[in-house]
Amino acid sequence: MMTETTAAKAKGPFDGLLVIDLTHVLNGPFGTTILTDLGARTIKVEPPGHGDDTRTYGPYVGDQSLYFSFVNRGKESIVLNLKEEGDRAIFLEMVCKADVLAENFRPGVMDRLGFNYEELAKINPRLIYASSSGFGQTGPLAHYPAYDTIVQAMSGVMMATGFPDGPPTRVGGTSLSDLCGGVFMFCGIASALYARERTGKGAHIDVSMFDGTLAFLQHALMCWSATGKAPERIGNRHPYMAPFDVFQAQDKPFVICCGNDHLFKALCDVIGAPELATDPRFVENHDRMTNNDALKAALEKALSKQPASYWLDVIHKAGVPVGPLLDIAEAAALPQTSARNMLIKSGGVMMPGNPVKISGYDDPHERPSAPKLDEQGAALRKEFAAPEAK
Repeated sequence: MMTETTAAKAKGPFDGLLVIDLTHVLNGPFGTTILTDLGARTIKVEPPGHGDDTRTYGPYVGDQSLYFSFVNRGKESIVLNLKEEGDRAIFLEMVCKADVLAENFRPGVMDRLGFNYEELAKINPRLIYASSSGFGQTGPLAHYPAYDTIVQAMSGVMMATGFPDGPPTRVGGTSLSDLCGGVFMFCGIASALYARERTGKGAHIDVSMFDGTLAFLQHALMCWSATGKAPERIGNRHPYMAPFDVFQAQDKPFVICCGNDHLFKALCDVIGAPELATDPRFVENHDRMTNNDALKAALEKALSKQPASYWLDVIHKAGVPVGPLLDIAEAAALPQTSARNMLIKSGGVMMPGNPVKISGYDDPHERPSAPKLDEQGAALRKEFAAPEAK
């Protein structure tokens, strides 16, 4: 069993806000977890059976899914069958008192349930109703089924990722498109809440994973906008600056990023190759981009004389941006990770902290755990019972 935590919920800028969370899997729950971390009371409404699908996904610690726990910490859980009259009545009582409702069903599902924005706004005109889906509520792909990998494939990010001689590659280590959708859903909710302070009116937010991923594709879209052609895969190097890449030292690779000619000259001096800064092939950034392969070979020849730890030290002291190539365990162990409280405990396990730091509010190292299925169900049914049932 996962160790229980009695951590108190931290106050935040959204303290007093009531969020009804109909989201599931990763996209929507990630956005509502940001609200929860920042003080909102979030009630997760789950279907009968096993609840959110991610409760059945690994990896597990004891009998609890980390896939579920990472994006549902600090929430309350109630199981409601939204097709059953009694549960629908409880849900509508929740909506009457809610500030935010978030859902990430495929477009049309909430309509069929009779719970679309237009209907719920009649009983709560101040309601912020956030819909996050694969492709949005409008357009020819609105009803197209979408998981993260499908959106990465269709947005262009997968085709743009990888090395020139390798296949298109999904962004590794995370579900980029899911999280883009969640972040933009949070942005939309926060914006609509601010507008409501001035207008007194709620709003319907329409966010999609596809839109969010396209918005993140800055470099690839720049290239297409300028040339009319999709960019080729370029591995780890920067599309418009050089040297800006992973470089091999005597023992292992590390990263160097030179954003201008001054930094390039400083790099050449500190690695003992000042002649590269005056080489006609490398004098200006345009020249270096044109001759990038030759530049990388020349730099790695000089860097092969010392281990990466040596170069990281001396290049950093020279004022040139440089960094080690770390795995997840090494990144987690960085003192910076600890200093920023970016690994916290919830339910007895380590998970990512809240990246939004706001003065005047605590950023606790321990947060309440994710709820067991229907853990607060009985109390919530009593709290939100229809008036005639009380």
